Amino acid sequence: MSRAFCASWKVSCCEYCTNTMMDKLTRILSEHLLECKLFATLGCLLVASIYGLRWRKRECIHRKMEKERKRRETSVQSMKQAVEKFHKLNPGVDSGAILSLTFQELTEKLQNGSLSPETVLYSYAKKALEVDCNVNCVTVFLSDCEAQLKGLREKEGKGPLYGVPISIKEHVGYQGHPSTCGFVQYLSEVEEEDSIIVKVLKKQGAIVFAKTNVPQSLLCCETSNPIYRITVNPYNRAKGVSGSSGGEGALIGGGGSILGIGTDLGGSIRLPASVCGIAGFKPTSSRQSLGGVRPCIDGMTAVSLCSGPMGRDVNTLVIFMRALWCDELFRLDPYVTPLHFNEEIYSSTKPLRIGYYEEDGYFKPNPGMRRVLLETKHLLEDAGHKLILFNPPRVGYAYELFWKALLADKGETVADKFKNNIMDPNLEESARLKNMSNVVKRILCFVLQPIYPRISSAINSSLGARSVKHLWKEQIAIQEYQTEFLTEWRKLNLDVILCPMLGPAFNVGYPGKLFAPLSCTMLYNLLNYPAGVIPVGSVTAEDEEELKHYRGYSNDPWDKLYKKAVEGGLGLPLSVQCVALPHQDELCLRLMKEIETLSNRHQKRR
Repeated sequence: MSRAFCASWKVSCCEYCTNTMMDKLTRILSEHLLECKLFATLGCLLVASIYGLRWRKRECIHRKMEKERKRRETSVQSMKQAVEKFHKLNPGVDSGAILSLTFQELTEKLQNGSLSPETVLYSYAKKALEVDCNVNCVTVFLSDCEAQLKGLREKEGKGPLYGVPISIKEHVGYQGHPSTCGFVQYLSEVEEEDSIIVKVLKKQGAIVFAKTNVPQSLLCCETSNPIYRITVNPYNRAKGVSGSSGGEGALIGGGGSILGIGTDLGGSIRLPASVCGIAGFKPTSSRQSLGGVRPCIDGMTAVSLCSGPMGRDVNTLVIFMRALWCDELFRLDPYVTPLHFNEEIYSSTKPLRIGYYEEDGYFKPNPGMRRVLLETKHLLEDAGHKLILFNPPRVGYAYELFWKALLADKGETVADKFKNNIMDPNLEESARLKNMSNVVKRILCFVLQPIYPRISSAINSSLGARSVKHLWKEQIAIQEYQTEFLTEWRKLNLDVILCPMLGPAFNVGYPGKLFAPLSCTMLYNLLNYPAGVIPVGSVTAEDEEELKHYRGYSNDPWDKLYKKAVEGGLGLPLSVQCVALPHQDELCLRLMKEIETLSNRHQKRR
């Protein structure tokens, strides 16, 4: 009885307390009804204001992007009119014959006067309009081409690039135009003067006629951004052009430009060159100027951004480097190492000691990549060169150092740029990783380490430096790795290295999810070694068949994703990569030229 009574008493007490509280609440609400309504209204207004401001901000971004697209379309129409006007006045011009000339043949004809700069410019502009229509690679056709032509006519003498039409990557500064890196906030920041590299090119007689597309932030291998949209591959529109110099790769690969200027932080010249079937060269960074070029990550200097040429063949790159490394460059930028092109090194016929490797122990090449590398090795051996197996030390560790350097601030510098932007979908995976707390990242690292060590290591690389002291330690680690790599190189007394190059082109939508394959290029940015790529073949039916059995090193999610990314590549270009020691750029170009000559000769025999 006592227990039942107690239970009944507790229930009665609870009901009494509840009723009492409700009565008090009702009385308070009745007494302060006006204030409650006011607070509720203010709350609704606050929420509406927040959403309204966000909508207004988004609309403002869209208006800016639309304005830029109209500016771009105006430049396209202006160039079309200029091309039509020229060809109407000069109906006998054979544009096809001009486009078929090699770079060396073209420069010779411009120098001897058998071709005029106008004829060459408008022949390439016509083709560029066609290529851009197909793959969307040009961000703007420059409106001052006529002024540049007039300046050439008034100038005494002819520079080595006299009358050569050149395209430049979007973030290379050009007077009167923005350098956006795909970010809306930079649309209003119009360049007041040309970048140093553009000034030198003009001094040497070149005509800069177009700027080309880039990924948003430049830190993605899919050339796509909300302003200028996506660029696709001239060989297959279902494929991408990699990045970040993807617009250049597409325009040159499609035949719309004979020479372009790209930049390279982790492979951004070499990757687009490889997948678009052209040659590309990343020099030693201290031999190039970045004056007037908008950086990828402001203030990050542990890994150097570097500008470099892209063209149809190695001769194009060589002629460009001869013209660029001149007194004018050294005068404009005293921080550039004042070294002219070394003809003796480039022209030497002495057999080379060439280190080579089929794989780096971190990312396994697909069957086509391995095949063309071994074919190139045999061609070099048959030509009298000494090929020596080289094992690059700890590439996985180098990959981790690379990303730790870029993300020492946890990605905050780049993230700040997205605050007033619409993010390109290809960057969403990277953004999700950046937005994770370090606690969550550390838990993921611990859980994934036993099963997916590469992915665990990549997440660990994004944690950021804990302090300035820790940052300095990471930079020391880079220096120690550079010494370790050089020691292994010198043990074998190597002149140069031949190594795999990523290819073929990825299916659209995959590059933003895959970073592991960058190990083949980022290694030589971390080391600051000159490196170049040259096409030597294409994907065969046998390569495609063997790809079905590709498992990578561990068959982890990255390996599976990579296999899907390169499927359907039949006939697409494949390249190899050449590397030399710092300031031995001419030696790297010599190996590239040797491979190009041997490969062309071999293909003709087939």
